[in-house]
Amino acid sequence: MLTRYLTLTLQKVTKKPFGDVLSSGRVQTPTLKLICDRETEREAFVPEDYWVVRGTFAQGGEEFVVPHATKRFDAEPDARAALEAVSAAAEGVVRDVTRTRRQSAPPAPFNTTALMAAAASEGMSPAQTMRVAESLYMSGLISYPRVDNTVYPPSLDIRGLLRTLADVPVYRAHAQKLLGKGQLTATRGSKEATDHPPVHPTGVADPDKLDAQAWKLYNLVARRFMATLSDPAVIEGTTVQLDVAGEGFVAKGDVIVVPGYRAIYPYGLRKDEHLPSMEAGERVRFLGAEMEGKQTQPPARYSQGKLIQEMERLGLGTKATRHDIIQTLFDRKYVTNDPVEPTFKGRSVIDALSRYAEEITTPDMTVSLEREMDAIANGRSTLPVVLGHSQNALATVIEELLPRVAEVADMLKDAIDEDAKVGRCPISGHDLLIKYSPRNRSYFVGCMGYPECMVTYPLPKNAKYQASDEPCPVCGTPQIKVIQFRKRPRLMCLSAECPSKRGPEIVIATGACPTGDGGDLVVRYSAVGSRYVRCTNYETCKTSYPLPQSGEIEPTAEVCECGTPKVIVHTSKGPWTICIDPSCPLKPERPNGRARRGGGTRTAAGGGKKAGGGTRTAAGGGKKAGGGTRAAAGGGKKAGGGKKAGGAKKAGGAKKAGGATEPPGSDTAA
Repeated sequence: MLTRYLTLTLQKVTKKPFGDVLSSGRVQTPTLKLICDRETEREAFVPEDYWVVRGTFAQGGEEFVVPHATKRFDAEPDARAALEAVSAAAEGVVRDVTRTRRQSAPPAPFNTTALMAAAASEGMSPAQTMRVAESLYMSGLISYPRVDNTVYPPSLDIRGLLRTLADVPVYRAHAQKLLGKGQLTATRGSKEATDHPPVHPTGVADPDKLDAQAWKLYNLVARRFMATLSDPAVIEGTTVQLDVAGEGFVAKGDVIVVPGYRAIYPYGLRKDEHLPSMEAGERVRFLGAEMEGKQTQPPARYSQGKLIQEMERLGLGTKATRHDIIQTLFDRKYVTNDPVEPTFKGRSVIDALSRYAEEITTPDMTVSLEREMDAIANGRSTLPVVLGHSQNALATVIEELLPRVAEVADMLKDAIDEDAKVGRCPISGHDLLIKYSPRNRSYFVGCMGYPECMVTYPLPKNAKYQASDEPCPVCGTPQIKVIQFRKRPRLMCLSAECPSKRGPEIVIATGACPTGDGGDLVVRYSAVGSRYVRCTNYETCKTSYPLPQSGEIEPTAEVCECGTPKVIVHTSKGPWTICIDPSCPLKPERPNGRARRGGGTRTAAGGGKKAGGGTRTAAGGGKKAGGGTRAAAGGGKKAGGGKKAGGAKKAGGAKKAGGATEPPGSDTAA
């Protein structure tokens, strides 16, 4: 209901008969608000200046950089004083060396959220991760991927799975090492359930038979499984305190001394920071210091992996829906990029709902409903009671929004205009916007300075459009991304005169205009880059023919029986010859003999499928005839724009044909 409200409100101000869907929901909207709130925090953040000082030392032929003991100087004079104090020094003294060892515990088994978060660090979106995981599951390579559980059940044959992984060459050594241990103790996560085990490998995968993304995810799951059975890693940390002319510098380094689980699970591993061997009282060479001014940074945007984890923490969505919710935000163009950034459209939806229906933007409604759903499962409540509560909550929201259609529409329109900007008008300097013309029912790019500035650019029909930040590399005019069905998205320059829209000058036929005015038929190009054949005397004869938009055009000396020239179109599927007149009554033929659908006459004596634009008569079992007259004498299904008769459904009764009544057996074909 909220989706319908927002969508119709947007259509009210844009005057479009259709357009983008503005959706809202009890999980989707609070998730979007998380993203918008983080962006608001970033914009409100006031950076603070600070300065750091770093010194360069050398010991045993190895150079290393060490920060000043004061990690951050809040005042530039203090940093500069420390820099000047060591400017004449040539060596430093090691005051203290501390070495400590610590253990890094193996990770817990994968549940759905942890899997998506880990895969996101490897460049896979949550939606892509679940698609690939489901494919691997259906192929028998991993276990069921939609789980909350992070504890392996006692019934899981861990050794059997290790023997399976030992058949994968890249895992063999580590799997056999684990099998050689007397006892295997797996790590345990904080969530234990009994429906499904954590995500783990179940079959032998071959990297040569899986695509790159499938192998990447299988590799992650397999290595995580073995990591949960491995020993902790041991890391030695070294802290060295140095003194240079009374100024302290502190060096820190970490080295893995016992790999443990890190031997098989390198994900998220920081590079070792080695320090040369030094002892207290030792002198080291000092090569100088430098000062750098910096600023504090705002809170980081959510990555898709972090967003999944935050949704789980707040109780938004389920393991099976969170990735779809995030993908919907991208599909609705509410957010973009990764880390995730809200668009103007997304922020306007949240601003409008926060102002007039705040309860839908918080996790409270979802958490409350989830509790009530659990109460149904546990027998403490019933479906009618919970459904009534949900309906009442939604009714309250709608009651708040209905009187405020105009205010919400204005907020949405501002955002739509912002997202529709494609550059600057070369005449007035105003913004150029993607606009819709209700009168022509088409999109175009127009200047915001209208009616003072009348600059407009046409756009291809039957397409979707996206703004592009890249100007045309040929003429510098703004470009727009054009997305058409079954075609690759392309960048199109808005300028009608741009050379990028001009193909080769091709003369199809000299003095061959069918009107007999002596004009040449030549290939021309439109303002949106489409091509067609036009007479050089078009202003008087109006002769013009469309051309296929892909493939190289080659003129021929052939003339169709209808009197129009033929051309050869070269495509990846081979050359084929066509008459350039789309209304030609003769169907053009491909070189391999297959007939193209087009204007022609087709007669079938049984079992034919399609005939385009001609007359068709069928004597049995035909399916479809487009735009002609059809009569069927037994089991016919459909006649497009023609007549229908026959005893296909009933024996004996009258049939209906084009508003008239025909008795059975009145077919025109025996």
